[in-house]
Amino acid sequence: MRKVKDSMGEMEVPEDAYYGASTMRAVQNFPISDLRFPRRFIKALGLIKQAAAEVNIELGLVDEERAKAIIAAAGEVAEGKWDAEFVLDIYQTGSGTSTNTNANEVIAFRASEILGNKLGGLVHPNDHVNRCQSSNDVIPSAIQLATCMAIDDELLPGLDRLRAALAAKAGEFTPIVKTGRTHLQDATPIRLGQEFAGYTGQVEESAHRAEQAKNDLLSLPLGGTAVGTGVNAHPDFAARVCRILEGKTGLAVRETDNHFHAQATLDALVSAHGRLKTIAVSLWKIGGDIRFMGMGPRAGIGELILPETQPGSSIMPGKINPVIVESLTMACARVIGNDLTVTLSGQSGSFFELNVMMPIAGYCALESVDLLGRSAANFAERCVEGLAATTKGPELVEKGLMLATALAPVIGYDEAAKLAKEANKSGRTIRELARERGDLSEADLDRILDPGKMTEPGLESGAGGGG
Repeated sequence: MRKVKDSMGEMEVPEDAYYGASTMRAVQNFPISDLRFPRRFIKALGLIKQAAAEVNIELGLVDEERAKAIIAAAGEVAEGKWDAEFVLDIYQTGSGTSTNTNANEVIAFRASEILGNKLGGLVHPNDHVNRCQSSNDVIPSAIQLATCMAIDDELLPGLDRLRAALAAKAGEFTPIVKTGRTHLQDATPIRLGQEFAGYTGQVEESAHRAEQAKNDLLSLPLGGTAVGTGVNAHPDFAARVCRILEGKTGLAVRETDNHFHAQATLDALVSAHGRLKTIAVSLWKIGGDIRFMGMGPRAGIGELILPETQPGSSIMPGKINPVIVESLTMACARVIGNDLTVTLSGQSGSFFELNVMMPIAGYCALESVDLLGRSAANFAERCVEGLAATTKGPELVEKGLMLATALAPVIGYDEAAKLAKEANKSGRTIRELARERGDLSEADLDRILDPGKMTEPGLESGAGGGG
C-alpha cells in the first residue's frame, strides 16, 4: 500500500493502483454490487477527457506539456488500457462524481508517469484533467455519448441483420397461403410471406426508433459545470469539445442550448429509452409469433420448422425447443424492466439543478442497447435464417371457416354467417355448403373462394362478378 492525500486527508491505496485517495474512499463507501460501468462508457469518458485537454491547450488554460500528457493518458483510457483501474460500483453517488474523480485520478497519475514523475503531483486531477468540467456535466455527457456509440455499433447492425433475414423469408414464403388469425381464432387467408413482411416493417420502424433515440441524446450538457451556469468554464469550451468529439466518433454531438434543463433532468435518456422499450416490444411480438407457428411438431400449429439448435430436454429424447426465441424474449423483458428503472431515475432523481440517479440510469440504457443489438443479430442468425415452412398451413385453408367472408358481399353477411356456423358444427367445408345452396356455379365458387385472391384487396359484388 501507499499513502495518498486528497482534500479530505490521507488514504492508503494499493501500491500499483493508478487511482488515488478519493477513489479509494468511494470503494469503501459503496460495497454494494459487482456492477461496474461498461467498457463503452469508459471509452466515452476517456474521449471527453481527451477532447477537453485538446481544447484547454487551444484556450491556453492548461500548459501544452501537461495537456499533451493528459491527451495521451485519456486516449489510453478510451482504448481500454486502464479498465481495471475503474473500480467503482454503479450504486454510488447519484451524480457519478466518484467515477468522474476515478477517471481524473487515473489520467492524472498516468499523465504524470508519462512526464517522468510516477509518484504524481505533476498533473493534478482537478486543476488540469478536470479543467472547465464538473461531474455534473461530464457524467451525463458520457452516458449519452456512450449510448449513441452503442446504438451505432451494436443495435443498428443487429436490427439490419434481422431485417434482411425477415425480408428474405417474406419473399421465400410469399407463395404459401395459410389461415390468418385474429383474437387467436381463425380469420381470412393470408400469405405467410405477408406475415413476414409485417415483421420486416416492425424491424424497419425499430431502426427508425433507434435513430430517433440517438437524436434525443446528441445534445450534451458539457459546459454547464456544477448547476448549469458554466461557472469556472470558458464560454467556448463546450462547443469546441463537441466539435472534437464529433470528429472522433462520427456522431453529430452538440452543446445543449439549455444547460439548466440538460443537467437537472434525464429527459433525453428517458425519451431515448422509451424508444428502446418499443423496439423490445416489437421484437417480442415477432419472436412470439414465430414460436407459436413452430408449435408441435405434431400437437401444435406446426406451420414453421425452427432450426434445431440444441437438445430440448434432459428426460424427453428428441425434444427440440425454441430456445433462441426464449433468449430473445428474456432479453426484451430485461429491457422493459430497465425502462422502468430509467423512468424512475428521471422522475424521482431530478432535484432542482441536478439529477442524482445517473449511474444506474446510464448502466441500464447501455445494457438495453447491448441486449437488443446482440439478441436481434442472434435471432436472425440462429433462428430466422433457418426457418422452413411446412404444408400444414396451406392444408388447413380449405377447411377454414372464414372463407365465408368472401361470400358475404355475394349472399349477404347473415347468410354467410349461417354457412360458417354450420360448417363449424358439421365439420364440412364452406365450399361444400355453398355448393348445396345451388345459386352459385362451380366457376363462381372457384373464383370467389380462391384463398390466394383473398390475400389481396378486392370485393366480390355478386355471382359472375355482376351486381
